[in-house]
Amino acid sequence: MRSVRIGVDTGGTFTDVVVVDEQTGEITTTKTPSTPANPADGFMEGVRKVLRKAARSRGGGSGPQDVGPEDVGMEAVSAVVHGTTVATNQLLEDRIADLGFVTTEGFEFVLEIARQSVPDGYGNSYFWVKPPRIVPVHRIRTVGGRLDHTGAEVRPFDEEQAVAAARWFRERGIIAIGVCFLHSYANPAHEVRMREVIEREHPDAVVSISSDVLREYREYERSVTTLVDAAVKPTMRRYIANLAERLEVVGRAVEAAGRAEVTGRPEKAAAAHATGSAEEAAASGTTGSAEEPAAVGAGGTAAEPAAAGAGGSGRLPFSVMKSNGGVLSAAEVVHQPITTVLSGPAAGALGAALIAATAGHPSVITLDGGGTSTDVAVVVDGEPSLTTEGSIGRYPCKIPMIDIVTVGAGGGSIAWISPEGTLKVGPRSAGADPGPLCYGRGGTEVTVTDAHVFLGRVPPHLLGGEIPLDAEAARHGIEALAGKLGLTPERTATGILEISAFNQSNAIRQITVKRGLDVRDFPMVAFGGSGPLLVCRLIDILGLPSVIVPPDPGNVSAFGLLTVDVKNDYVRTFVTRDLSPEAAAEIFGDLEEQAAAALDREGFPAEAHVYARSADLRYYGQAYEVRVPAPAGPPDEAWRAEVLDRFHIEHHKLYGYGYRDDPRHGVEWVNLRVSGIGPITRPAVARRPHGTGRPEPAGFREVCYDGWGRAPVHRRADLSAGARIDGPAVVEEYGSTLPVHPGFTATMDEFGNLEVRRA
Repeated sequence: MRSVRIGVDTGGTFTDVVVVDEQTGEITTTKTPSTPANPADGFMEGVRKVLRKAARSRGGGSGPQDVGPEDVGMEAVSAVVHGTTVATNQLLEDRIADLGFVTTEGFEFVLEIARQSVPDGYGNSYFWVKPPRIVPVHRIRTVGGRLDHTGAEVRPFDEEQAVAAARWFRERGIIAIGVCFLHSYANPAHEVRMREVIEREHPDAVVSISSDVLREYREYERSVTTLVDAAVKPTMRRYIANLAERLEVVGRAVEAAGRAEVTGRPEKAAAAHATGSAEEAAASGTTGSAEEPAAVGAGGTAAEPAAAGAGGSGRLPFSVMKSNGGVLSAAEVVHQPITTVLSGPAAGALGAALIAATAGHPSVITLDGGGTSTDVAVVVDGEPSLTTEGSIGRYPCKIPMIDIVTVGAGGGSIAWISPEGTLKVGPRSAGADPGPLCYGRGGTEVTVTDAHVFLGRVPPHLLGGEIPLDAEAARHGIEALAGKLGLTPERTATGILEISAFNQSNAIRQITVKRGLDVRDFPMVAFGGSGPLLVCRLIDILGLPSVIVPPDPGNVSAFGLLTVDVKNDYVRTFVTRDLSPEAAAEIFGDLEEQAAAALDREGFPAEAHVYARSADLRYYGQAYEVRVPAPAGPPDEAWRAEVLDRFHIEHHKLYGYGYRDDPRHGVEWVNLRVSGIGPITRPAVARRPHGTGRPEPAGFREVCYDGWGRAPVHRRADLSAGARIDGPAVVEEYGSTLPVHPGFTATMDEFGNLEVRRA
């Protein structure tokens, strides 16, 4: 039976969808406008659209009229994987309300004190005002009881104060509550009892406890991370419940149609499909609630591993991308929603890593250019760099996440004039609605996309003609801005793109030079709808050896969703200068038991479980740690020496010095970590046949690079492996455009990637 997997990445402007045929490896991609008011609408429309396109490609049809609803192929879907920005957007837009906090008696000002760091350095300290805390002081309750740093109880848990705190939140209608007690990373007993009290006294509440979210020391970061988890939990539960319900309705309709066909009544099957469509439309209003976790389980259960099909249960296995580079079933992810805050960008980095490694580039910079922002990351030896020092907006989040730097330099970034009279670009964006001037939806400000359209570097339409662009509106906007600046329209448009390119290059320097890496050692993979547009300038600015533009670059993040293993991270703080093999074995054993239980719930057999160990170490007296991988197997003295050696090497690489042979500087162990991984079968990247090295262009268009000139326009779908295009030229495809500047070449490799270099 035919089997396909679907990846859906919801962005600020477009929802990108990819289908991979598990038998043939055939990949089908599409895009549809995002629906910010209800992202689930764009999600479902994207799923329907890509399945229709896949059905047409199999059947040879040419349009939607060739495919009826019974031919869409939902019965063949074995899994749906989703990258979402719901949690990210809530944090970036500061939509946090009615959040409560419970902490140890005497520590009610832990959020107010925070850290001594000041944005933009101490030169700003006279003018900077602390932003409002994630929970104001008047919504913080304290509870008596105390543990020491080893987890031993100093004072017993105060049940009476706990009950009073729970009732206080209930009386004020506060349903999202975070709990963080001092030293609960060493012993979660008091936090567990607090959660039990809240569940008994305030059953409508959604509770996050720090020993579940981040079992790691540093009270401020642990408190904020726990509160962020609690803040996004109701929103994520409603969203995931909504999607799971709609997917379940489709699954039930497919199952009903299958039963009708077995009984020999095809007219009933068609009716079942039609009914499913109606039910699915009705389900679009389903929002679920924080009190209905059972609805979330519609996305899959422990008995439904990723390979399970929809038949027989009416359910489609449904997973969500996590920030750490893994996925988790919808039924599980709602219990740890903070892990999804970099869902989409993480998938893009992983998809680009697989594409680059297949083409022979194991270490690359990845650049994901969208409508609102650009996300950059570094991949070393096939693995994106991870960090636990990330933040979303102004909130530190110490969960493991792919190390991504985001800058407000997307296609929708707005060009504006500062009070000093200079041209600026971003970070403010026109978004998807109203969008750039050329969208014709009421936008009033010039954007990066308008500059590309004015200069002829982007065709007068998007998505193969589905979205026509108003080039005249872009021209009028550029001319008006040029008049204010006293420049020609061409200089103004080129200046907008130059500033945007430097904004992107600064983000790349943050992820390379500031991490001790030489940017000139790494080719770059550029993807996303706007990712390839400025690659020639980035090669010049940064000295990059080359830039790789994958096929369907606008859908790389959605493709990346289908390359990701199931992954959960577990951590335990254990500060010591002399870690014994017995203590290491006990802690790693406990963490691996937790990882095994989670993988069992995800449906992976024990023999398929993979455990990746790591440790955070520092020189005694330092405030921050360096993470290094730890070998598998029973810890012994040789194991301990290997980890210490890796620490000295990594510290020297990061900071340029180390104390390997200096007995005055001992090494301190801080955190031990385990990642539990359930491997999947990754889609294969198909090879392209070789063809003509000098392809004929599909047409010509006036394009402005150094000046206006007639440039050849190539259709990427017409190119074969070995094709070489010399600039000036433009390469167009369904979801993106690659301008090839004078003095550059773009060569297609055997996997369909265009490699751009200086001629």
